[in-house]
Amino acid sequence: MIKSEAKRLGFLSCGISKAEFLEEEAPRLESWLEQNMHGEMRYMENYFDKRLDPTKLVPGSKSVISLLLNYYPSELQNQDSYKISKYAYGRDYHFVIKDKLKQLLSGLQEQIGDFHGRAFVDSAPVLDKAWAAKSGLGWIGKHSNLLSKKTGSFYFIAELIVDLDLEYDTAVTDHCGSCTACIDACPTNAIVEPYKVDGSKCISYFTIELKDEIPYSMAGQFDDWMFGCDVCQDVCPWNRFSKAHREPLFDPHPAILEYDKKDWEEITRETFNEIFRKSAVKRTKFEGLRRNMEFLKKRT
Repeated sequence: MIKSEAKRLGFLSCGISKAEFLEEEAPRLESWLEQNMHGEMRYMENYFDKRLDPTKLVPGSKSVISLLLNYYPSELQNQDSYKISKYAYGRDYHFVIKDKLKQLLSGLQEQIGDFHGRAFVDSAPVLDKAWAAKSGLGWIGKHSNLLSKKTGSFYFIAELIVDLDLEYDTAVTDHCGSCTACIDACPTNAIVEPYKVDGSKCISYFTIELKDEIPYSMAGQFDDWMFGCDVCQDVCPWNRFSKAHREPLFDPHPAILEYDKKDWEEITRETFNEIFRKSAVKRTKFEGLRRNMEFLKKRT
């Protein structure tokens, strides 16, 4: 019933796992932080216990309902353009998914009766990919993104953490095999070894998370990405099976598809605000996008 309700609301898939301490992820996360692979993302150091144990985040919780929402676009940007990660083409996903999660939660409460649950979309200390993998929605690929045989990796992950005892799904097996396409293609060599990404070397980190100047040593390595990066997903063989989403709110502003480099370089603050009014790109702000474009013109 939970899964059919999730499907009705447009979610790609839904899996359920027991809310408990993530034993395997604990040493991995600790090591990743100790090696400073989170760079300036200091918030990753916060709430260590809550990241690994949902019962500390949501007292009394018994189950984690993981959900995927497709964002793969039907059309891509102009070839001669500064690139924007596909997840940011349309409306900011936080608002779109939060609304769907609220509908799912209230719909379930109507059918099941009163229970407590909280919705999470990438803005709280929840290890989304770990829970999705534990819930059988895919496996963690060598690029550290969740992968599914049927749909690849172009989707958002969200959770409902609830105080209901439910039937739990089981994890699926890894199907990366000997493929190293993502590792070989990463422009900044951020995938330092299979299944391990140095976040402080990732183009998405530099163009979105980093507020200071981008180090000059990275010049010429960004492959024209001005917001985010999709290279490791674009080259992944499993993404041959990606299908266009059916969520109108994820449809892009026409300028995102049509603009070339010259158009982006001439963009004004007013135009930026109009194109990205309700977009995740607003995170980097007008100044941040200009900084990124200026950096892309630099060559080592």
